[in-house]
Amino acid sequence: MTKQMVTAVILAGGQGQRMGGKDKGWVEFRDKPMISHVLQQVKPQVSGIIINANRSFERYQSLGYPVIEDSASGFHGPLMGMLTGLRHASSDWILFVPCDTPLLPTDLADRLYQAVRKNNADLAVAHDGERLQPVIALLHKSLLPSLEAWLEEGKRKIDRWFMQHKMVVVPFDDGESVFMNLNTPEELKEVEAGYCVV
Repeated sequence: MTKQMVTAVILAGGQGQRMGGKDKGWVEFRDKPMISHVLQQVKPQVSGIIINANRSFERYQSLGYPVIEDSASGFHGPLMGMLTGLRHASSDWILFVPCDTPLLPTDLADRLYQAVRKNNADLAVAHDGERLQPVIALLHKSLLPSLEAWLEEGKRKIDRWFMQHKMVVVPFDDGESVFMNLNTPEELKEVEAGYCVV
């Protein structure tokens, strides 16, 4: 895989309800905002980065990447963020990751891309050994019309939409923690207490 084939879209458009309504991208983890950790992990893997956000626009723009709002106003879930990303990315493949997963693998894009190539698939989704991680996925840009139709019908279930297409599930044996998304202040404290740099 060459980096030019993939654009990353960081999904930062959620309400952060379980984090007390805070914008999770700007919640501190190990003395840096979580969005900074995600950017650090993803940037070497892709040709470009887009941030999908529904608030804190100026703060996200200060990071130096394009910031795009969901195509429909309000908070409509990750599929709306994916739709927005598919509409704006120029590459054939788009890597989607959430803004609250600071420990992402450094070979995430390559492993997902190799899986879609090997299986002639439309999309690849990460699996942590215990569960599917549907918002950590590589999608082909040709899926845009299908996703538009799905959302226009009022459907929001991400896994059900995935199942409409040729999907490959990619196991990551790095351990569940690499995909840990930090949803609550308690989870954040727990992970920070046990986190060490290897």
